[in-house]
Amino acid sequence: MGEVKVEEEVEAGADTIWSIVRDFGGLKKWSAGLESCEVEGSGIGAVRTIKMGPIEIKERLEKLDEAKRSFSYAIVGGPVPVENYLSTMTISEAGPKRARITWSATFTAKGAPEADCVKLFEGVYKGGIAGLRKAVAS
Repeated sequence: MGEVKVEEEVEAGADTIWSIVRDFGGLKKWSAGLESCEVEGSGIGAVRTIKMGPIEIKERLEKLDEAKRSFSYAIVGGPVPVENYLSTMTISEAGPKRARITWSATFTAKGAPEADCVKLFEGVYKGGIAGLRKAVAS
């Protein structure tokens, strides 16, 4: 089973970052390169459809823990070279007005080497965190 984990700190309070990322359908507010993000349903089980040009990916919310500022989601459709993908993002305090973002996933590589899948998701996570930095700076 493949694993990937990115952990970075951002100059903003954990509650500020959490207020942005906890909105499962609000991905476009902080993630660059998305054409659209639409959500069907609400709460656990909601499915968001992310469009980036001709690519469409579906992700289902699996867990949401407000107290721990954490949520998990699974990829349930789209042209990704993995299966059994489960990702978790957790936001924690790292100091005054500083948050630690921990974004991780487990998956089974399918159609691509595991190392390539790890690099792919690391790039997505680092890009997302960079987008969060921009969102809180503006």
